[in-house]
Amino acid sequence: MSLPLRLGLFYSAIFVGTGAASPYMPVWFADRGLSGAQIGLILSLPMLARAFTAPLLAIWADSFTLRRTALIWMSLGVGVCYALMALPLGFFGWTLVWFAASSAFATLSPLTDVIVLNRARTDGFNYGWPRGIGSVAFIVANVAMGAILTWGSSELVLVWITAAVSLTALAARYLLPPDPVHEEGALPAPAADRFAGLGELLRDPAFMTAAVACGLIQSAHAFYYSFSTLTWKAQGIPESMTGVLWGVGVAVEVAFLWWMEPWRRRVGPRNLLVLGGVAAMVRWTAYAFSPPLWLVFPLQALHALSYAATFIASLQLVERLSTPRNASAAQSINSALSGGVIAGLATMASGPLFDRFGAQGYLLMAAMCVAGLIGAVRLYGVGRLDPA
Repeated sequence: MSLPLRLGLFYSAIFVGTGAASPYMPVWFADRGLSGAQIGLILSLPMLARAFTAPLLAIWADSFTLRRTALIWMSLGVGVCYALMALPLGFFGWTLVWFAASSAFATLSPLTDVIVLNRARTDGFNYGWPRGIGSVAFIVANVAMGAILTWGSSELVLVWITAAVSLTALAARYLLPPDPVHEEGALPAPAADRFAGLGELLRDPAFMTAAVACGLIQSAHAFYYSFSTLTWKAQGIPESMTGVLWGVGVAVEVAFLWWMEPWRRRVGPRNLLVLGGVAAMVRWTAYAFSPPLWLVFPLQALHALSYAATFIASLQLVERLSTPRNASAAQSINSALSGGVIAGLATMASGPLFDRFGAQGYLLMAAMCVAGLIGAVRLYGVGRLDPA
């Protein structure tokens, strides 16, 4: 089996769980009597803490000899937490357990990105191919779980994601290459050195501008991820169609990852980020006015830019503005902002917004895109990002 395929199958193991959790765990929480504000709080707390938990987990991961070892242990830990969610823990208990599970699970993808980006560069394959395979798994999970919920209980969401993360632990052991964390023969760096590499990034204004700009545009998906299922349901769109709509968005993402590589190279990461920010602003503004179903489909196609383009731009910008010494920390900080503290604040705000204003909560997401675009434009003055 070729390495890109093995890496793609590992991404699939991660995203077959995410594809069920992202749209449908809010349904699971709602079926247990939680309000929109409570759901928003549960989902947002691990995101808010990710600015601290993600770098700390990345530093911990760099203490191992092989990069895949940390992925195995984190996947096993998440599986235990998901199983505990089935207990009648109540709001505070579910909040605590979900915090632990989500914090670890969210770090799996950026740590995998470090492996795949390095291999794509040294082995000469397109990063988008394995990542796109994972996105296909996300679509399958979206559609399958939407169909399952038309006849089954929301308990099946928890069963699905627990099985998926258990599969991820096995996949990390048998699909990921035994890439070392450090150069051959080198011992793991002392913790003080790993923290020093983290500090270099936090003091770099160009890096932080890129990370925050990307984080604002990516985090503007927060209302969509948390409440699109419930807003569409309020409009009379069934949950089975929700899975299809999410699938359409990820399908165009896959097409972008697989077949737009030459165009992406010509455009460059700074231009990609601007294009993604504009597309996201248009998308969320339109969703705020509850468009009819026929219009939702082309708006979902904007996911290729609002998510995929900004995601690729963020990876490339962060990679260019970091060094091998702090590559894990750099991608974790990027993830911590785009799926962490900024997304957490947006998700926390989304709950009360949904309770009071319904779909018009998307307008806050559009405003975040405007702020991200301001940061993206500032990157044109960073010489390190100019073409060689």
